Amino acid sequence: MVEKISKPDAEWRRQLTPEQYHVVREKGTERPFTGAYWNTKTPGVYRCAACGLELFSSGTKFDSGTGWPSFFAPVDDEHVATETDRSLGMVRVEALCARCNAHLGHVFDDGPAPTGLRYCMNSASLEFKEKP
Repeated sequence: MVEKISKPDAEWRRQLTPEQYHVVREKGTERPFTGAYWNTKTPGVYRCAACGLELFSSGTKFDSGTGWPSFFAPVDDEHVATETDRSLGMVRVEALCARCNAHLGHVFDDGPAPTGLRYCMNSASLEFKEKP
């Protein structure tokens, strides 16, 4: 089980860029094909931009054609929490960092094998660490 962390809003604002804050704390979304990682093919690990928890491996990343970084599985199911998102007049599955509750993006059931899932993430919610 992942140990939870919580910080006052003012601390999140100091720690994150304005774009990161908007996405991870206010549940914003970056425009497709504009984020830093939508087309990254370098081997490595994607961590939560807010708390550093490892979320996704480049080995599970695939080109979904959506303009956002997409993965078929997290590095550990306990690292990514989900909840129902009823915003914008639709029902979706929101993906959240299990440690700090940062908004990451959404999960859809149109991904590739072996999971059939597409974790459609915002680059602003991620921090990439290249494999040596």
